[in-house]
Amino acid sequence: MQLKPEEISKVIRSQIKYYENAISQNETGTILMVGDGIARASGLINCMAGELLEFENGSFGMAQNLEENSVSIVIFGSDEEIAEGQSVKRTGKVVSVPVGEAMIGRVVNALGQPIDGGGNINTSEFRPIESPAPGIIDRQPVHEPLQTGIKAIDSMIPIGRGQRELIIGDRQTGKTTLAVDTIINQKGQDVICIYVAIGQKRSTVASLVETLSRNGAMAYTIVVAATASESSPLQYIAPYSGCAMGEYFMKQGKHVLVIYDDLSKHAVAYRALSLLIRRPPGREAYPGDVFYLHSRLLERAAKLNAAHGGGSLTALPVIETQAGDVSAYIPTNVISITDGQIFLETELFHSGVMPAVNPGISVSRVGGNAQIKAMKKVAGTLKLIYSQYRELQSFAQFGSDLDADTKARLAQGERIVEVLKQNQNSPVPVEKQVAILYAVTKGILANVEVADIREYESGLFNYLDADKNGIAAMEEIRGTGNLSAEAEENLRAALEGYTGTFVASRPVKDTEVAKTAG
Repeated sequence: MQLKPEEISKVIRSQIKYYENAISQNETGTILMVGDGIARASGLINCMAGELLEFENGSFGMAQNLEENSVSIVIFGSDEEIAEGQSVKRTGKVVSVPVGEAMIGRVVNALGQPIDGGGNINTSEFRPIESPAPGIIDRQPVHEPLQTGIKAIDSMIPIGRGQRELIIGDRQTGKTTLAVDTIINQKGQDVICIYVAIGQKRSTVASLVETLSRNGAMAYTIVVAATASESSPLQYIAPYSGCAMGEYFMKQGKHVLVIYDDLSKHAVAYRALSLLIRRPPGREAYPGDVFYLHSRLLERAAKLNAAHGGGSLTALPVIETQAGDVSAYIPTNVISITDGQIFLETELFHSGVMPAVNPGISVSRVGGNAQIKAMKKVAGTLKLIYSQYRELQSFAQFGSDLDADTKARLAQGERIVEVLKQNQNSPVPVEKQVAILYAVTKGILANVEVADIREYESGLFNYLDADKNGIAAMEEIRGTGNLSAEAEENLRAALEGYTGTFVASRPVKDTEVAKTAG
């Protein structure tokens, strides 16, 4: 076959025309060993800690142990197509996730990729999953309330914007329900919510997303899911990814609520990952830096000062205890990092007190600073009365002869317990919480039977929206957060008016008929 000179020159001319004078330089390494979601590679001399690395099949991993002759890499996803001898290259950037308004309303995995079947997420901005927490000078004290809509919490264990409040309890005590109700209550409060599911069943996450959608909460929520079927590295980075997404909004001066559900499974995932990359085990086989694992995550929650936009990131980590043991390794670690804890008790849950909050052990270290003045005024004595009731109750069961004062305290305590009960997915606006708590602490409910309190409460809330005194009091609390003398007078008049009507409408009991006949 004879090549013509003009054909040769034509090919050379086209090569010159489309020639790009750019040298692409990649630092690559060779995989020495792979298995159990871990790879070890040599040749990555300038690799950074936490750097994103790309394998031949297009999947990614993260550099963890930087040793003298090799780098340990945790693989995001399956390691089936990765083999010894293959190359792995540096990307030059640390692990980052997409952030922005387009993420809101979506369900994503730990890398920020959509898993809800809703198509691609159009966002061009990325944030590294690990970033330093805001400094002391950048912050201001927590002072704005974050209303959960749950009477027991907003009255006795208030949460503020920028706080870290731990939700702790055994399995099946309502921890996730409490977190979900808090998200639902942020409707119209200008708070962006991020729910991070770590090591949960896919069916659980699906039903949670369905609950949020049904209550209109997905419109301001991002769900980050690293389910039980996913690898330990993905479960390990999930909370940091959720936090990075929240920080984007916080830096813009917005308010964010992040729920980490739960950090017990997060610590277990990190333990598995650490043991596989041959890090020395410590107490309960957790690695030595398991405290730092959670402290560097939760310290990123903050209330920024006005110079930095005044945004906030509130963290509600969840921890699962075994048989109510709050003195175990991971629970004590997280208790010491957070600004208080809400302890949910199995015994209370099984006795029908829901939410099963134990106000004795539960505490908020921000306290009244995170409450509106009206709630502070009404709920100031509530925790004391409740605690005294719990103490009296344990003594009262041994003796039959009780004086009138003890009987009155026990009766009021029973009514407080009943008032603090609440159905799931039904948060109560703060002004209506003030009304019902005012009624129970001021003895207005003394003539209402304990069994009738649920019915009384639902009727009262409707009455307050219709009665002129009730409307005036509710508007002042909602608008100013205060309970002035005039508003208190209006509220008392509305409560007494409704209580009188309610008690008169109840059927007369047999014992009362016998008394009148006698």
